[in-house]
Order: sequence, then C-alpha cells, then structure tokens
Amino acid sequence: MSAASLAVPSLDELARRRILVVGDVMLDRYWHGAVDRISPEAPVPVVRVERVEERLGGAANVALNVKSLGARVTLLTVVGEDHAADSLRGLLATHGIEAQLRTDPQLSTILKLRVIGRAQQLIRIDFENDPGHEVLAQMVDAFEASLPLHDVVVFSDYGKGGLAHIPRMIELARAAGKPVFIDPKGHDYRRYAGSSVITPNRSELAQVVGAWKDEADLAARVAALRESIGVESVLLTRSEEGMTLFGADGIVHEHSKAREVFDVTGAGDTVIAALATLTAAGLPLEAAMRLANKAAGIVVGKFGTATVSHEELSA
Repeated sequence: MSAASLAVPSLDELARRRILVVGDVMLDRYWHGAVDRISPEAPVPVVRVERVEERLGGAANVALNVKSLGARVTLLTVVGEDHAADSLRGLLATHGIEAQLRTDPQLSTILKLRVIGRAQQLIRIDFENDPGHEVLAQMVDAFEASLPLHDVVVFSDYGKGGLAHIPRMIELARAAGKPVFIDPKGHDYRRYAGSSVITPNRSELAQVVGAWKDEADLAARVAALRESIGVESVLLTRSEEGMTLFGADGIVHEHSKAREVFDVTGAGDTVIAALATLTAAGLPLEAAMRLANKAAGIVVGKFGTATVSHEELSA
C-alpha cells in the first residue's frame, strides 16, 4: 500500500462526517498522590491524595476519540441519576460532544476509581450495576431516529448491560445502509450478526473461537466465525504483535507502531474510533486499519484513557 493511500483525510473532510456511538459509558476517576510510607495497619502503601482527575470512559471515550480526530459525533447511552452522571454530562459538554443520555434512577452510573502513586496504578475500584430493561428499550427508538443523520454506527460493548437490544439495532442500521463497527464482549458473538466489522482483542476472540495453535489455525477459526454470524470483517488487535484484518479480500497484518507502552487503558476505544471515522471519510478498510494501528501506538504512550488528535495521526 502506497504512502499516499495512508494519508489522513483532511479536517474539512472529517468535519463532514458524523458517527453515532452507542454503548456502555463510564466515568474514569483518578486519585493521584504521593507514596511515602507503608501503613502500620496492613502491608499496603499509604497514598496521600494530592489531585483528583476525571475523564470520559467506555463508549464516551470512543466518542471523544472520534471528536479528537475531527469528525462530528453523537453519543447514545444510559446513565443513572447520580454525581457520576453529572460529571459525565459536564465532561461531554466541555468536549463539545452531543449526547443523548437516557436516565434510570435505579442505575449506578459506572465509575472506575484508580488510585495512582508514583505514576503507578495501585488499585482500581469499580462501582456499577445493571440498567433496567425499560430504559434500554427507549434507546432503540432514539437509535432509529438518529440513524438518518449519521454515516457510520459504532457499538462499544463493555458487557455492562447497555446493549441488550443490539441485534435489533444492527438490523435497523443495516436496513438504513449504515456500516456497523463493534468492539465486542462476551462468549457469544451471534448477537453481532450482520455487522460490518468487529474488533476483538486476543483474549476476547479466544473466548469465542477457542485457543489457536498457529496462524493457519487462527485464520480457519476466524473464517468459520465470519461465515457463521455473517460479519464482513474481523480486526484482531494483538497488543505488541500489532493487528490483523480478516476479510473477504484476504488477510492483512500490520505490525505494532508503539514507540513506548506506558498504559494500554482505552487503546481499543481509540482503534475502533479511528477505524470508523477514517472509513466514514472514504478510506478503504485496510488503509483505515493501518492508521488505526498507528493511533493505538500513540495512545498507549499516554497515561490513562486518552485520545489521538488529527495532528498527531498526520505527523
């Protein structure tokens, strides 16, 4: 593939594209502090918290990555009626992300609290429960109404219950002629039947197709998966091994572009956001995959959930 075909679309071109992101959102909260001693109560470090930071997580981080690359984005999701939801609304507004947030009073907005000492994550504490079915049903109507306004649909599935109606949503999107990109979760990919591209990592794919013994075995297992659920392409993200695209035109591998791996948190969000945004702007899937791999290499060099800008990807 020529260097010209890997050129990042212009900001003007990207600004004309609109991506609909649907899925599980979360608030990533960081307590940064100094570690000077070990607790006398137990053999654990004592962190003296000096700074609190909040970032968009999950599907909200996917939306932020789309926005950072220069495209327009709408986020559709469910949150609770709590302080974490208020923080998410504030962050989404600050970043200029259009959001349709359905609320469920019985839902605890997902909060991931990370305690950081000496630039190292010491512990992560998760707060969450499952949304009610009625709120999820409301999402289908909002989703169908939003489809005509968007070029591509991205489902960010973190397995938290926010995508209980994804088979119907995929059906509606494909009937409307919209490509569907999915960051999958779980053991059963039949719920993603009919989608354009799914982007599992190694462990996620192994849960579905079983462990493979070599590349030929992997190719056979992915081909069987694609045929059984009617998915056009599978993009396997492989950490330090880069990523591999399995599609109707064959198999393409791209080696890792990471210069230095500092934190892999949210790298999958960056990959699917870049892939969907760049294909919406007219790039072939293979070229978009190579640039998404470059984007992942940039973001893992940053701390925590992070994004890649158009300028960084173009450099």
